[in-house]
Amino acid sequence: MAFLTDRKRAEGMGATGTGTDHFWSMTKSSVALLILVPVFIFTVGPVIGSDYAAVVAYFSNPFPAFITALTLVVSLMHFNGGVQTLIEDYVHGLNRKILIIVMTCVSYGLAAMAVFALIRLTLQ
Repeated sequence: MAFLTDRKRAEGMGATGTGTDHFWSMTKSSVALLILVPVFIFTVGPVIGSDYAAVVAYFSNPFPAFITALTLVVSLMHFNGGVQTLIEDYVHGLNRKILIIVMTCVSYGLAAMAVFALIRLTLQ
């Protein structure tokens, strides 16, 4: 019979110490998106259905471009955190690490491409 304390039995089986940081990161991005998405809809809504020249002229104004970039980046980082949680919960072993790396690269890549496309659109 092994005489182990509760702490010794649980050692190595608990949190990695990043759960609270991840929770607050997701909470902050959720609140930011709660504010950004309606602002984005009301900012970009008037230009929906317009021709290309009108869209370029509209996005040459810094406010709609800034709101659009901020919304895209925050939502893709929130997506990255959510997908990482899903992968950590349901995938195990080496596949977990590979999928987390792939999805992080995808979300950062999409954010970079979106900002790049928006910059190209605003500078025309």
